[in-house]
Amino acid sequence: MELNGLRVSRETQERLQHFAALFQKWAKAINLVAPSTLDDLWHRHIADSSQLFQIHPQPTTWVDLGSGGGFPGVITAIFLAELKGGWVHLVESNHKKAAFLRTALRETHARGSVHSIRIEDAYTEIGECGAISARALADLDGLIGYSSPWMLGRENCRGFFHKGRDYRREIDKARGRWEFDLLEHKSAVEQESVILEVSNLRRLV
Repeated sequence: MELNGLRVSRETQERLQHFAALFQKWAKAINLVAPSTLDDLWHRHIADSSQLFQIHPQPTTWVDLGSGGGFPGVITAIFLAELKGGWVHLVESNHKKAAFLRTALRETHARGSVHSIRIEDAYTEIGECGAISARALADLDGLIGYSSPWMLGRENCRGFFHKGRDYRREIDKARGRWEFDLLEHKSAVEQESVILEVSNLRRLV
């Protein structure tokens, strides 16, 4: 099996397929993603989320903010299971979604844990990390604000944020409040979309 050109082992493929089946089952009862995207689960959500592991495949400690239906956090945790290293802390305040995430991690034997708390309280509970992810949560300025407790003054912590076609406007807005290094990774799944890699964060105002 391949995702975005990445060769996926049989074990990881089985984990992803089991996650997809769980997702479809739970999505009938709770709103995990926009209903209009359910029919395109593999391409729109799983393949899109898998790009983070392709960009940053090291066995890092991740914090996934606003994990929702598990994208990208559970997908990253599934790939880390093959490495037998790294960990994903999934932050999701909605208790029903958090219950789904715990079930998905347990049944796929993924490397992660769920924190059913507000993002603003997460740093105190989780502590330092090497990477932060978020998808469909807030604009870049808001995401950097959420991530700042982990990233400010720490050169070894990077943020990886999925963004759509309007991402340049979001970058301009964020640069009014923050100074940071930026890499733009073109999406292999969605044309005109990117994954923004943010590092060396400093506060301007």
